[in-house]
Amino acid sequence: MSRATRITLAHGSGGVEMHEIIEKLILSKVPGNLKKALNGIGLDALDDGAAIPLPNGKHIVVSIDAYTVNPPFFPGGNIGVLAACGSINDVLMMGGKPIAMLDSIVVEEGFPVEELDIIVNSFIEILKSERVALIGGDFKVMPKGHIDKIVITTVAIGIADKVIVDNPQQGDKIIVSDYVGDHGAVIMLLQMGLEEKIEELSKGLLKSDVKTLTKLMIPLIEKYGDYIHASRDPTRGGLAGVLNEWASRTGTVIIVNENSIPIRSSVKRYSEMLGIDPLYFASEGVAVLSVDSSVAEEVVEFIKSLGFENARIIGEVKQSEKYRGIVLAKTGVGGYRIIDPPRGELVPRIC
Repeated sequence: MSRATRITLAHGSGGVEMHEIIEKLILSKVPGNLKKALNGIGLDALDDGAAIPLPNGKHIVVSIDAYTVNPPFFPGGNIGVLAACGSINDVLMMGGKPIAMLDSIVVEEGFPVEELDIIVNSFIEILKSERVALIGGDFKVMPKGHIDKIVITTVAIGIADKVIVDNPQQGDKIIVSDYVGDHGAVIMLLQMGLEEKIEELSKGLLKSDVKTLTKLMIPLIEKYGDYIHASRDPTRGGLAGVLNEWASRTGTVIIVNENSIPIRSSVKRYSEMLGIDPLYFASEGVAVLSVDSSVAEEVVEFIKSLGFENARIIGEVKQSEKYRGIVLAKTGVGGYRIIDPPRGELVPRIC
């Protein structure tokens, strides 16, 4: 347990430090009977959201998130697109169909109205295309220097026939729906001021993968929902963060094949230049699934038929007393390396 006496950027990066501070400040203080409502799913699950059962057997799925990306405009989107897509995806990952959203926008004094208009329009366009109602919100202005540009908080609401509770099982195959790490790589390069030196950025060949996953998850859940034992979008902490959380929670070992993980050559190249494993880079339009092995190949083909051509099986869940709670990667030369949980300030203010 960290003994930090002050909050650092690492506490918000989605890794070990964030989980420690959440445990210390929140989880340890909330009684077990108040961690969920009506015997639903809440803090006890530490998932992307919560679920409240309805009398008809369905569940209301609710997710809340605050978005504070730096910079607020980036190749492939902006903070408005990110806020809408991110919260919609969080509901989808728990098996819900998004139906409504609330937002809270806090802006710094002096922020250009024209830029705010672009951000809000982008946010609303996503909701319109997804047929998600905006049912309420809040707007505040902070004195200059008291907040950095803009923060958007969203609450997304959905309805699920059956909630997906992250519980990877022995024998499951791990599937990713697309290239991983695009968003994190783009934001890191922008934060380092390298956008003018990176030709792929200026030509739009490398951009954030931010998008909603409705066209993937809704048909996937309808057809294979009983076989999906866990689903998550690898945002802060990236693929490494999701897999480590699953392994730690279930006491399993997750083994992935490095050569099977879809990563763009440009993302690999720049991650090597920056000295960061691309498995820790965030993705904002990718699903990671733990699926029953009996249908895994079939699920991959179905995902590809939905337009996600880069979907593939990257690994599996196993039981091992020696490597309990660990994520291992089989390297290109045939050996294995441990993929540690995210630590430190890899890419601050990424989403």
